[in-house]
Amino acid sequence: EVQLVESGGGLVQPGESLRLSCAASGFTFETNYMYWVRQAPGKDLEWVSRIDAPGTGVTYTDSVKGRFTISRDNAKNMLYLQMNALKTEDTAVYYCATDSLGRVRGAGTQVTVSS
Repeated sequence: EVQLVESGGGLVQPGESLRLSCAASGFTFETNYMYWVRQAPGKDLEWVSRIDAPGTGVTYTDSVKGRFTISRDNAKNMLYLQMNALKTEDTAVYYCATDSLGRVRGAGTQVTVSS
């Protein structure tokens, strides 16, 4: 059974940073692309970032380019999202997922950016 457990969310002020983590189990993590997706209040699920299996190829949605960094540790079955220069519009529940649509995802971690 696929299990994805996110952590690291919180309440921060604009311009601050957070690092999200996702512990994965129940599948061959090291051979899968992994994704971060998010859902802001009242909005649809949005793809944020993708990383390939070895961790050498990454992509981002335009709104987070230059501010967010996705990474992974295949030895630990862990996925990360370093979020810098956070903006109020980054407020959302963040999920790690095994697909870009977030059909298989964890319970999420809340990120709130507010002054």
